[in-house]
Amino acid sequence: MRYFGPVDGHDVVRLVRVFKLMKGIDGPKLLHVITKKGKGFKQAEIDQTKFHAPGKFDKTTGTIQAIDTSHLPPKYQDVFGHTIIELAEKNDKIVGISPAMLSGSSLNLMMDKMPERTFDVGIAEQHAVTYSGGLAAQGMMPFCNVYSTFLQRAYDQVIHDIALQNLNVVFCIDRGGLVGEDGPTHHGAFDLAYLRLVPNMIISAPMNEMELRNLMFTAQQKDMGPFSIRYPRGRGVNTDWKNEMELVEIGKGQIIRQGKDLAIISIGHVGNFALEAAEKLKEENIDVEIINMRFLKPFDEELLHQTLKQFDKIITIEDGTVVGGLGSLVSDFMTQHNYHNTLSILGIPDQFIEHGTPAQLHHDCGFDTEGIVLSAKKLLGKV
Repeated sequence: MRYFGPVDGHDVVRLVRVFKLMKGIDGPKLLHVITKKGKGFKQAEIDQTKFHAPGKFDKTTGTIQAIDTSHLPPKYQDVFGHTIIELAEKNDKIVGISPAMLSGSSLNLMMDKMPERTFDVGIAEQHAVTYSGGLAAQGMMPFCNVYSTFLQRAYDQVIHDIALQNLNVVFCIDRGGLVGEDGPTHHGAFDLAYLRLVPNMIISAPMNEMELRNLMFTAQQKDMGPFSIRYPRGRGVNTDWKNEMELVEIGKGQIIRQGKDLAIISIGHVGNFALEAAEKLKEENIDVEIINMRFLKPFDEELLHQTLKQFDKIITIEDGTVVGGLGSLVSDFMTQHNYHNTLSILGIPDQFIEHGTPAQLHHDCGFDTEGIVLSAKKLLGKV
């Protein structure tokens, strides 16, 4: 391996000259280039973390546009950040681990309050997972917070270093589902499907902020094994969300709206889209039952049997790929138990989704409120 450098990565003329020279040299070559994050914009050079994803800002002064969010529900990541501190204050075994996403995941709140129990391992998701396993093996209770799309990098470690040994590690999977303008590299489309394959893994997704808190509270109980909690980028639905946390029965879903014409089975935040759709369908005399599965693994077999016996037409909704997730689970279950219901699977199609606001992308993929209404009417032959 021939080594060249280091060279100034901001000197474009010199870089071009070096690239041309290296092109004529045979064999493997390594060019060491030094750059500065935010180079060329003073404010970004000074505060690199803030300007990694600043939103709208004044290009002259660097002032980031302030938006009043006091009247809005909190972001799921902030609910996580405050809740893990509450839990850690009562459970001295809890530690927080992040692969360079402290501020993005709101684990920086724990770092500020409990720096000796919060670990940023850098952009090394594989190490974050294996480190979590090592801590769990020594009796600690690690909460490994990682974005869905980046957990893909550590899939081998999830299987061999955690699940195979049935270690007590909580995976708080942020940015599950479509993340909007960050685009196809950052969409969390696959975690429900790829984790569903792994033995010993508990897979859950809260429908709102209070359910996220309850799942986190449940996950840190004794001998739960590998426990994943996935939630989306963005805000929840409740401004009054600081509930007294309570245990959730593992593998149990719930009927959150009763109906008689068809059933919608959802997992995660998209259950709120289903509730909105149900209200719109009610105006057209269509009565919809909504089931919040809450767990993809283990799943509520009794509730599925009950739903499939009661309703001929079923819709599943997930903010994840339609291949291998909730829809696939219900389809497999129907085949296994010889059900012949009509099933419509809504979610992220089997393709890479481009940039756009979350609302635009949910609409394009057909599982926003409007898409659910349309699917229900088609299923009932009313379109």
